[in-house]
Amino acid sequence: MEFFTVSKTPRPVRLSEETRRFADESLHSKYGRETWATPSVCLDGLPDDPSRTSLDLYDIAIRKIAEEAPVRIVDGELVSGAATLGVAITHNVPAMIGGHSICSSVSHLTVNFEKVLKIGINGFDREIDESLARHKGEETKERFLQSAKSVVASFRIWHERYLAALKEKGMDENYDVLTRVPFEPAKSYREAVQSIWFTFAWLRVCGNWPGFGRLDKMLSPYLEHDLDAGILTLDEAREILAHFFIKGCEWVRGEECGSGDAQHYQNIVISGIDADGNDITCRATYLILDVIEELGIGDFPTSVRLNKKSDEKFIRRVAEVIRHGGGVIAIYNEDLILDAMTGFGYPLSEARNFANDGCWEVQVPGKTCFSYCPFDSLRILQHETLGGRTLTYPDFESLFAAYSRDLYAKVAEITDGINGRFADTSVPACDWEWKDGTPCTCVSIFEDGCIERGTSYFEGGAVYNVVSPHIGGLPDTANELYAIKKLVFDDKLVTFEELNKILLNNWEGAEELRAYVRSHYRFYGNDNDEVDMIAARIIDEFAAHAAECGKRTKVFLPCGVSTFGRQIEWAPGRTASAHGFRYGDVLAGNFSPTPGTDFEGTTAIIRSYCKADLKKMVTGAALDVSLLPSSVAGETGLEALVGLIRGFLSLGGFFGQIDVADPEILRAAQEDPEKYATLQVRVSGWNARFVTLNREWQNMVIERDTKK
Repeated sequence: MEFFTVSKTPRPVRLSEETRRFADESLHSKYGRETWATPSVCLDGLPDDPSRTSLDLYDIAIRKIAEEAPVRIVDGELVSGAATLGVAITHNVPAMIGGHSICSSVSHLTVNFEKVLKIGINGFDREIDESLARHKGEETKERFLQSAKSVVASFRIWHERYLAALKEKGMDENYDVLTRVPFEPAKSYREAVQSIWFTFAWLRVCGNWPGFGRLDKMLSPYLEHDLDAGILTLDEAREILAHFFIKGCEWVRGEECGSGDAQHYQNIVISGIDADGNDITCRATYLILDVIEELGIGDFPTSVRLNKKSDEKFIRRVAEVIRHGGGVIAIYNEDLILDAMTGFGYPLSEARNFANDGCWEVQVPGKTCFSYCPFDSLRILQHETLGGRTLTYPDFESLFAAYSRDLYAKVAEITDGINGRFADTSVPACDWEWKDGTPCTCVSIFEDGCIERGTSYFEGGAVYNVVSPHIGGLPDTANELYAIKKLVFDDKLVTFEELNKILLNNWEGAEELRAYVRSHYRFYGNDNDEVDMIAARIIDEFAAHAAECGKRTKVFLPCGVSTFGRQIEWAPGRTASAHGFRYGDVLAGNFSPTPGTDFEGTTAIIRSYCKADLKKMVTGAALDVSLLPSSVAGETGLEALVGLIRGFLSLGGFFGQIDVADPEILRAAQEDPEKYATLQVRVSGWNARFVTLNREWQNMVIERDTKK
C-alpha cells in the first residue's frame, strides 16, 4: 500500500506489512467511525442534589467515563489504549446531561509526560496525599485535591479494564507491558512508549487535547539502554513507535469538518538542546522522522528545534522528510527563541526546555496554563484609525501615530478582559484571587504547580499563567499603510478623500488605479524595505504596548503573530483595501504575504519576514512557506531546501511552516476526494487531510499555495 504524497520521491518502506495495513485502516477512518458510534456517557439518571457542585459533577462524569467508555483492542497493535467517546473530538467532556456536555475541556497545553515516565501515576498519587496534608483545613484546596484523588482512582479503573481485555484476548505481551505502566515508572523503551500513550489516551477520552512536547528527549534514555543491552533492535523500536503514531489517527473520520479533521493539538517537538545546553538529537529523533516519512501521518504536527550549530546531516534528514509534502515538519529557530524567552524573563534552564501549547505557540511544557487572544489589526486600521473610510490625515506619520494609539487601545481592552478572570482587582495584583474556573482536574494533575498549590489549572495553579495577545492581519495592515503612503503622500495620485471614496465603492470605477497598485507596488514578501519596515514598526509598537499593559495584570502577557485561518471569518468585517483588494477577499495568513502579491520567490519572503525584530514576539510569529514539488526534486532540490532552512535560521526567523504542495493536485482532490483520502496539507498550527476541509478552507489553501 502507498500513502499519498505530492512528491515524486518515493517513500521508503521500512515497516512491516502488518503495521502498514494498520496505518491504512486508521487513516481511512475505520477507528474514527467506531469512536462516533458511542458519543458519550449519560448522566441523566443522577438524583437531584442541590448541594452538588460543578466539580462534584465532573468527578462523577470522569468515573463514569472510566467505567463505561468502550475498550478498543486492535489485533496486532503494539500499543494499547484508545479514546473511544466521540464527543471528546468536539473539545468537550464526553458526559451528557439532557443532551449537553457537562463542560468544555482543555487544549493549548503540553502536560508533563516526562514526569509520568519518571515517577508513574502512583508517584502523582503520593504527591496529592502530601499536598492534602499540607493544606489540611483549607477547604477549597482540599476539595480540589480530593477531586485529584478521585480522578486517579478513575484512571485505575480504566487501566484495569484494559488489562482485563488484553488478558481475555490473549495479548500477553501487551498485557505484560501495560501491567506496570503508567502507574509505575517506565523501565524499558516499550514501557515508555506505552506509558506516554496510555496517559495521553486517558486525557483524550476525558475530552482534553494535550500536546506531547519533546518526545525524542523523553524516549531517548530508554531506547539507548535497550539497544545497548540487546533487548531490542532499531527496527523493532521503529515498529513500536509507528504504532504510537498510528494510534494517534483514531479520531480520523474522513468527512468534511470545516477546518479539517486533525485539529487536536497533539503536536511533537524534537531535537534542540537540554537545560544544560547539550544537543539532544539522538536515535529516537531519527526514528520519529523515519515514521513520519514512511507513513505520512500528519496528526502529530512535528516541529524541529534547529540552531546555528545543528548538524548538517540532521538538517539534510529534516529536509528529506519535508519534501514529501503534507507540512508535517515545521522549524523553530532555537537561538532566537531562547533570546526571546530569556529577554521576557524566563530562566534560561526553563527556556531551553521550550516546546509548544499543542499548536505552535512557545511555552514551558508541563508548567504553563496558556491561552491567547487573537485580533484583526487590519480591521482596527480600517474601522478605527480610518473611521470606516471617513477620516483623513495630513501626512503618513500622523496616520501611523493614530494607528499605534488604536492598537494600544486594543491591547488595553484585551488586558481588561484578562483581569476580569480575577475576583477583586482593587487590591495589589500580587493579592488577586482567580475566579472559579471550569473543572479540569484531569489535566491539572499533570501540570507542575497544581498539586503543590492545591489549585486547578484554570485557577492559577500552574507555574506560569500566560495569556498572549496575537496580532492578525499584520501583512495586510502593513500593505495598506504602505499603499496609502505611496498613493496619497509620495506619488500623489489621489487625495485621501478620493481614496476613501474609491474604497467605499469597492474599487468600482477605479479598475485602472487598482491595476496600477497591484502591478507597480511591491508589497510585503518581496524584500522591499519600505513596506517591510512598516511591518517591523507595527511589531515594535505592539510589543511596547503589551509590555506597558503587562504591568497592570497578574498574568504573563507575551506577544504573538497569527491568524490560524481566521482570515476567512474576518473577511466580511473588512472594507476594500488600498493595496488593491475588494470587500470579502480572504487575505494574508499568519505573518505570510497576502496571496497573489509575492513575486520574488521564497528567499524574498523570508527576508521580508525577518526584518522585524521577532524576538519581541515571545510566543511566536508563524511564516507559512509553500514550495512546488519540482523545486525540491533530486539532489539539487534537496540542497536548495537545506539552504532555505539555513537561511531562515541565519536571518532570524522564528517559526517556519514549510509545505511542499502542488495546487493542481489539490484541485484534483476537490473533484475526486476518495482518490485523495490521505492527502495531507499544512493548514496553520495543525495539519489536515485536504478532503476534510470545507470548500472555503480548501480554496484558501490552494490560493496560498499557488505560485504567481
